[in-house]
Amino acid sequence: MTYSGGIVKVIIMRHSRVKYIWKKWYTSDEFDKACKEYDRAFVEHTEQNFPDFNYKNIYISSLSRSKETAINIFGQAYLRQTELIDEVALRSAFDSKIRLPLWFWNFAGRIQWLFNIERQSEGRFNTKKRAKSFVNMLCRDGKDAIVITHGFFMHTLLNAFKNNGFRYDKANVHYKTGSYVVVEK
Repeated sequence: MTYSGGIVKVIIMRHSRVKYIWKKWYTSDEFDKACKEYDRAFVEHTEQNFPDFNYKNIYISSLSRSKETAINIFGQAYLRQTELIDEVALRSAFDSKIRLPLWFWNFAGRIQWLFNIERQSEGRFNTKKRAKSFVNMLCRDGKDAIVITHGFFMHTLLNAFKNNGFRYDKANVHYKTGSYVVVEK
């Protein structure tokens, strides 16, 4: 990491609210299909008032909800798209023709992620590596930035910033859509 020594401030924002209505019960196939539909769904228009900031260095994930959020807030600004800040993909924990509650599918999939179970497309170790790579990239750049990413991934990303000497005031268990955290070094 080459860091210029000046203060670097990064605003990490969760994308806008997605226009998608989840059902309460799913079979495994229905849940997998719903996850894909959610990834393609549009977002609600967002207006955001950030602290005084340079808006020229904006990173977005490769998922459309991140890009739409950025365009809603900043217009057709130059956006730097990277898969390093994509949401951790989720799929059903096992095959089942029996409908199970949505909360169960989410919980079981995230437990599999935590223990690096191959049923999920990515485990915790690889998510941490992605987040660390992204933070190192920003540190090499040495410029303030805005990052529009995703709720579950934000926890791993914030830990990667903290491990790299950044500090921030608030940490939440659940980041609401449109909310943000400012990290500084």
